[in-house]
Amino acid sequence: MNIIVCIKQVPDTEAPIRIKADGSGIDDTGLTLVMNYYDEHATEAGLRLREQFGGTVTLVSVGAERVKEALRTGLAMGADDALLVSDPALAGADHLGIARVLAAVIRTLPHDVVICGKLSTDDNAATVGAALAEYLSLPQATAIAHLDVDGGGAGAVVHREVEGGVEVLAVPFPAVLTVERSLNEPRYPSLPGIMKARRKEIKTVTLEHLGLDAADVGMAAARATLVRLSPPPARKAGRIVEGDAAQAVSAIISFLKDEAKVLS
Repeated sequence: MNIIVCIKQVPDTEAPIRIKADGSGIDDTGLTLVMNYYDEHATEAGLRLREQFGGTVTLVSVGAERVKEALRTGLAMGADDALLVSDPALAGADHLGIARVLAAVIRTLPHDVVICGKLSTDDNAATVGAALAEYLSLPQATAIAHLDVDGGGAGAVVHREVEGGVEVLAVPFPAVLTVERSLNEPRYPSLPGIMKARRKEIKTVTLEHLGLDAADVGMAAARATLVRLSPPPARKAGRIVEGDAAQAVSAIISFLKDEAKVLS
């Protein structure tokens, strides 16, 4: 089975985030960058399919040269190959532009299933996977929490957690799947895997190699642009209620009535 996993490099959610002074984005100076957490689960799903059916797992990403570090994380987990699309002309590309670039790459590779994380933790848009399926003209199932591929590898039954229940879908392969973090528990890279990943060559291609024009996938083609990024407002300092339990309850009720105006 030929398995493609699309990944993204994102800021570590545990790292402090600084906004650029002009509000044009995140100041990434010294920022810790990692593989998107949802994409770790996508990679794990791909590795489990390879263990079940044989074949290869190929990682694909779009971004600057530093994205290779995220790709090496996936290689250390056990992926076979990795490919990066890196081109300055992609600066300012929106999600649809990135999806179109990924589709162009995937068309050059044999693929039975394409797996993505449900969303990326930096912007939470959850659009690339669905757009990718449209560009590839493939069936799709998004935000899956359970994956059961049939014995012949011709398709899968997936479960999607929806409000008030679970939706069960049958999806023929080739297809695009996006996964929830509840789908599996990603494995830790082994030391031999890490060493092997460090030596692995990661192929880099540009828009020209893919026959794409920056006017069609770059900033000029973006349908959504970032107007301004701002930090959340500072939280007001809390109020400490002193006294015994009865006094504390009385003080809280007075606050809810007189200041918060949520009790009458």
